[in-house]
Amino acid sequence: MPLPSAERSTVTPLIRRPSFLAFWTGQGVSQVGVQLGQLALPVLAVSLLGAGEMDLGVLNAASMAAFLVVGLPAGAWVDRWLKRRTMIRADLVRMAAMLAVPVLWWSGRLEMWHLFLVAAVVGVATVFFDVAYQSYIPLLVDRELVADANGKLEATAQVSRLGGPALGGFLLTLVSAPVLFAGEAGGYLVSALCLTRVRDSETRPERVEGSSLLREIRDGAAFVIHHSLIRRIVASTATANLFSAITYVLMPIVILRELDFGPVGLGVMLSIGSVGGIIGALASPRLAAWIGEGPLLPLGLLVGSAAVVLFPLALAAGPGPLALVLLSAGEFLMSFGVIVYNVMQVSMRQRVCPPRLLGRMNASIRCVVWGVMPIGSLLGGWLGERIGVAPTLWVGVVGAVLSCVPVAVGPFFRLRRLPNAEGE
Repeated sequence: MPLPSAERSTVTPLIRRPSFLAFWTGQGVSQVGVQLGQLALPVLAVSLLGAGEMDLGVLNAASMAAFLVVGLPAGAWVDRWLKRRTMIRADLVRMAAMLAVPVLWWSGRLEMWHLFLVAAVVGVATVFFDVAYQSYIPLLVDRELVADANGKLEATAQVSRLGGPALGGFLLTLVSAPVLFAGEAGGYLVSALCLTRVRDSETRPERVEGSSLLREIRDGAAFVIHHSLIRRIVASTATANLFSAITYVLMPIVILRELDFGPVGLGVMLSIGSVGGIIGALASPRLAAWIGEGPLLPLGLLVGSAAVVLFPLALAAGPGPLALVLLSAGEFLMSFGVIVYNVMQVSMRQRVCPPRLLGRMNASIRCVVWGVMPIGSLLGGWLGERIGVAPTLWVGVVGAVLSCVPVAVGPFFRLRRLPNAEGE
């Protein structure tokens, strides 16, 4: 509902709010740094340290293990802490961990186990940062501006995902991979400094009499287990993420070693995938109006899963332009389909869940659907060494197709509009 003219005049636009501008700037710079680091990590591991399939599996598992280990309690803990202070501390921890990589490299001491440790520390800090971040926007801006603020922040993140990998690939033709870790550390430092300039009205939450961490976790998990549609979504998403991890843990081997495209090729592929994600995010509302929200949810996952077949086909094509086209097309379609699916399923979850359980519901789901990823990374690395890269990629294809079953055989194709509450 539009605000009355008198009330609208009292609402200061976000671009004229120093605290939001400081927060926005910090997150924008930090996102670019994250993209540089995500490209530099596999390049450093594969090209400079000679990492094999299992090494990459352990590295990816280390970076994601925190979501499985501390994902559930992190939500309850952060609800008891000051969000801005939590984000600053998490940024500083991530900065220190990232700076350790170039220091160890330049001193001639860097080994793979150092990367495992850095990935694990950054993963834990990221869990706490993300939980605090998701809860902080309503504390920073007026309620009527929350959607606008989230839109600006998400648009900035998407642009960073689009340009960051290509920029990283270009920089890697000029400097060595460890230098990009210094760039990611600098992004975290800028984020922390910008957060120190933010002013908000947050106060430390009061503890509720009789509440316990276990009870709060249990309430969120119970809602997920008892909701039939969310159960199907969790089953599909967890299966898709498991086999996606099996596939993607080997992609640096495929691109950098098997097809010899180098860092630039890896950056181009990731950037083209980001274009697919942006288009998927923008097209989702129109597609939902045309096809229907219910059918669009499984169709999005079907498109994303079917696209995975292009990865082993690219490897079979061998070094050359055709392989890069197939890889980029697969990444584009996969990103498009997954983003469409996520827009639909996240919107449905927000509709059906009571507001008091939103955080705990999301934490419960994230623990499962992200918690399987370190398992998939280890499994992908092990399979890559045991049966080879190409057969392992085909295992990922089969798993991706199977992930569609829980939502494809459910009631979604019969629902023109996804429900607002259980049973509607």
